[in-house]
Amino acid sequence: MKLLKEFKEFAVKGNMMDMAIGIIIGASFNKVIDVLAKQVILPPLSLLSDGVNFAERRLILRDAATDSTGTITTAEVAVAYGKLIEVFLDFLIIGFTVFIVVKAMNKLRNKAQDSKDETVVTPKDIQLLSDLKDLMEEQNKLLKSKVSN
Repeated sequence: MKLLKEFKEFAVKGNMMDMAIGIIIGASFNKVIDVLAKQVILPPLSLLSDGVNFAERRLILRDAATDSTGTITTAEVAVAYGKLIEVFLDFLIIGFTVFIVVKAMNKLRNKAQDSKDETVVTPKDIQLLSDLKDLMEEQNKLLKSKVSN
């Protein structure tokens, strides 16, 4: 029963909902990035590289052997370095896209946390901390003026 109670507390606190929302948005974002990489960015790169399909590039170590009936007796052994290149390009595209998204979100968050910026509503906790800081600075000035007198 204690385990169920702990799970209920965990779920009610919002941690599970935050996690679920993050996973759902992450999955959707993954689909967007996948299309961006494979359908938007890689085709022009393939055109620049004279139509080379990186996924098909490989270094054959041993050719496949066939018997007189055409049945493969020994499988081909190859290093698929082209697939590595394609996955590396996907990684770079995804990394750059995530960087741009995080940079934009940080810019919006910093703007929201700036208590002096009137164009955006400042969260209450940030506003309270800013007010507290202003009051402490004012109190320090008053104390300094009393000490110097």
